[in-house]
Amino acid sequence: MDAICFTLNGRAVSYSGSATDRLLDVLRGEYHLTSVKCGCKEGECGACAVLINGTLYNSCCVAVGAVAGDSVVTLEGFRETERFAVLEKAFGALSAVQCGFCTPGMILASEALLSRCPHPTEEEIREGLSGNLCRCTGYNAIVNAVALAAKEGDGLW
Repeated sequence: MDAICFTLNGRAVSYSGSATDRLLDVLRGEYHLTSVKCGCKEGECGACAVLINGTLYNSCCVAVGAVAGDSVVTLEGFRETERFAVLEKAFGALSAVQCGFCTPGMILASEALLSRCPHPTEEEIREGLSGNLCRCTGYNAIVNAVALAAKEGDGLW
């Protein structure tokens, strides 16, 4: 069996396991990327969200073979960017983080949203984050943090 080659957080990697293994399991088990959380295993909670070629996906629903030749970004890779710094500052300033379990997925969902809509309305933010569940914040702080990041990071997205 040929190795599955893809770019992970900016570096070329290859995986020699089964092409049907869940990307979530490969990222956590093989590459030790713990920002990718196993929440529901059904694509409902967004805790395992990653960016594949810039588009948000729930990695629990993606077979690793499907990312051959693609670029996969987890929070570990995204946190090295200026965009992350803006989102981190906004989330912190507005107390949009409590237990932290959903935060990696929320940050990547925010990045995906702002990449396609740099100046979103509140409704667009809520829609952009709708695939991510949070049991702690009540969402308003997160929505406000994304709005603040859009304002503070004007020109980055």
